[in-house]
Amino acid sequence: MLLSRRRFLQAGSALGAAASMGAFANVPFSQGDERPKLTPPAGSVDCHMHLYDGHYPTAPNATLFPPDASLEDYRQLQKRLGMKRMVIVTPSTYGTDNRILLDGLLRSRGDARGVAVVDGSITDRELARLDSAGVRGIRFNLSVGGAALNDLESLALRVNELGWNVQIAPGPLLVDLEPRLAKLAAKVVIDHMGHVPQPDGLNSAAFASITRLLNNEKTWVKLSAPYLRSKTGAPRYEDVSKVASALIKHNAERMLWGSDWPHPTLAIDQKPDDANILDLLAFWAPDAGTRELILRDNPTSLYGF
Repeated sequence: MLLSRRRFLQAGSALGAAASMGAFANVPFSQGDERPKLTPPAGSVDCHMHLYDGHYPTAPNATLFPPDASLEDYRQLQKRLGMKRMVIVTPSTYGTDNRILLDGLLRSRGDARGVAVVDGSITDRELARLDSAGVRGIRFNLSVGGAALNDLESLALRVNELGWNVQIAPGPLLVDLEPRLAKLAAKVVIDHMGHVPQPDGLNSAAFASITRLLNNEKTWVKLSAPYLRSKTGAPRYEDVSKVASALIKHNAERMLWGSDWPHPTLAIDQKPDDANILDLLAFWAPDAGTRELILRDNPTSLYGF
């Protein structure tokens, strides 16, 4: 029996809706299967993600050994979120071996910038090579390998000549490091909201340090990985959300957003819903213009897209 035009269109619509509902059900290392409610502006940047590949040797002192997470896997997440640009950060798993970063930058075809992990022995020639590949910053991972604190000022001076930034996840060291970070030659990017401890949150010494650093106009903060310090948990992460909202209110022009995909500190069955992580930004920054700053304008300027 032939379908009427109305029934044909209804069937097509239902099939399209069903396909849409299930289109993102298998995005690796991410829960959920829906698009975010928040539509990111064109040119938005995910400022914190990692790649993993078992073909590359791990650092002797590595503590995280996530499964392989490829650029192709991540591209699936980008489709779901409606984003194209990214900042690839060399993970602590590989120490100062930045080969996986350089491979990702090469294959991203201009959609990515990089943050490398180095130490004080790096040559100017190698820094120039990294710059040509799209690296725009170095990361100080104070828990494992890479640059040590005694290299902080000297490396900041060197990478500042390239226009790079110094990314740091200081955690409990933040308060003690504040005077040194404030005087660095290079711009400073603080990982994961500075790991502000909970439940102290807004009343913590770490939060006070971050706000003072933001006053010097050379410090940026990544609004990423709310699950790392939250005691209240998903989906709203109410405790960390208060910190994020307060940081945005203090200096929105120095805020960045990052997914922290593939969420290497979490077990496979504990991965967050990345659409929800992006949607949190609508609660942290209700104003659309502010979100455009955080998602597009700030990272475009800082990383040179």
